[in-house]
Amino acid sequence: MSHPSGRSLLLVPLLGLLWGFNWPAVRIALTEIAPWTLRASGMTFAGLFLIAVALMRGVTLAVPRAQWLRLAVAGLLSIAAFNILLAFAQLAAPTSRAAILTFTMPIWATLLARFILAEPIDRQRLIGLGLGVAGLACLGLPLIAGGGLSFGLLLALIASVSWALGTIVSKRWPVSAPALTIAAWQLLIGGATGGLGMLVFEGVPVPKMLEARTVAALAFHILGAQALAYVLWFTVIARLPAGIASLGTLMVPAVGVLGSVLLLGERPTPSDWLGLALVIAASGSILIPGRAKAGGVAEAG
Repeated sequence: MSHPSGRSLLLVPLLGLLWGFNWPAVRIALTEIAPWTLRASGMTFAGLFLIAVALMRGVTLAVPRAQWLRLAVAGLLSIAAFNILLAFAQLAAPTSRAAILTFTMPIWATLLARFILAEPIDRQRLIGLGLGVAGLACLGLPLIAGGGLSFGLLLALIASVSWALGTIVSKRWPVSAPALTIAAWQLLIGGATGGLGMLVFEGVPVPKMLEARTVAALAFHILGAQALAYVLWFTVIARLPAGIASLGTLMVPAVGVLGSVLLLGERPTPSDWLGLALVIAASGSILIPGRAKAGGVAEAG
């Protein structure tokens, strides 16, 4: 890979900002839009947008017929269940805490890969797991002591594990198609899942006037954090080394917490901030390749 340009490097913090501020944006949108409806519209639009981008770039949308099941299972776990669970998590718990807990995803993926795929845990990943456990302790122990654990935080943890399971499925049974194509179809599968839940639990949405704040949050969620962010992500992973690309992901929980403070008026406790720092350090230890791996092929996921 050639030396990354300054323009490419700027995409990394931009991606972190888009995905980070998506957390308070979704919470604001949920004040007037039902969760199933919000997720159905967001994932469907993002999937259609990626389909359009693939067609414009000449990327094939074909997936081998025998691999549609694995594509669907991974999409249901890492896209559909992940997004839907987080919508309900944000309704039942502070957005800042939900964001921190959700980004324990690399920790669960590492553990599941060890037991399901028999992948070894090297020292770098072991350090990451230790930091992750410490981060969860910082978040959980004060809540247990004060009776502050909520169903929403449990949903955030389940969402994190669901994403990790989807990653394991993708590793164990890869799909022979471009990453852009896989993401587009999985988002549409997520949108269809959300749409079905909407019809069953909420019914057909009735058009209504939304507050300007809600409209702005919805537009940012769909156009910025879904459509644009996915295109930026595929651009970043194509142009930059895995370690640099991972930095954008590590920004997300920090930006999400700060956005919750600025836009939602939440006030995380000192133990929340310490837990955030430990979770980011844990993810960094797991996601960013070590020096020994830097010259080789970066692992997907």
